[in-house]
Amino acid sequence: MTEVLVTDDGAVRTIRMNRPEKKNALTALMYDAMAEAIETAGGDSPIRCILIAGAPGAFSAGNDLHDFLKVATGGDGPGPAVLRFLYALARAERPLVAAVQGVAVGIGTTMMLHCDYAVAAADARFSTPFVALGLVPEAASSLIAPRLMGHRGAFELLVMGKPLSGEDAKACGLVNQVAPAAEVETEAMKAARVIAALPPDGVAISRRLMKGAPDEIVRRIDEEAEQFRLRLKSPEARKAFEAFLGRKK
Repeated sequence: MTEVLVTDDGAVRTIRMNRPEKKNALTALMYDAMAEAIETAGGDSPIRCILIAGAPGAFSAGNDLHDFLKVATGGDGPGPAVLRFLYALARAERPLVAAVQGVAVGIGTTMMLHCDYAVAAADARFSTPFVALGLVPEAASSLIAPRLMGHRGAFELLVMGKPLSGEDAKACGLVNQVAPAAEVETEAMKAARVIAALPPDGVAISRRLMKGAPDEIVRRIDEEAEQFRLRLKSPEARKAFEAFLGRKK
């Protein structure tokens, strides 16, 4: 089964995470496929907006923890693919829209910080259990989240790991709209089509003015990634992964 489905419908490209049996836990191959879908939508591409979606009940359970455990025990992990995807988010030339149903864990939450518009189901659950796993935030969330929701709100989310409902996410600015689960993708596609129908140069210039150059974001991604890599090999992280995976057996 193809774990990332990429479909173009007019000027809108949909990137769908398609690993429902694992709640769309992301692997290196999935990160690469999603990055390529974002990268190839730039330049002279006729795509004007990108919609990122998951499956009913699971937007994404975050990175596959077995990959992290491999790194923690001295093996190779998904690092280069993850960074490629994070860079693609930060440097995306087209607006990004998200349609979130169910769980959005780790990168499933932090990628919202790079989206221009997001629709969440009322029963969506956003969480970032980085510190509980002995890790640190990623995707430049340590930079963007405090700007969006203030230091205390970001600390509660990124360090304390407090989950957010769809309504909570809207209240703090993480998403734009909350809808019934069955209507989330319809509403997200509606927004994507509105964006895609706008004058493309006007959208691109306005977006650049609002977001600024991606250099600062990329630098923070790199800084976090280095700390993340070091933390993956720490006794705290190894113990946390083994305990978590042991509970799932």
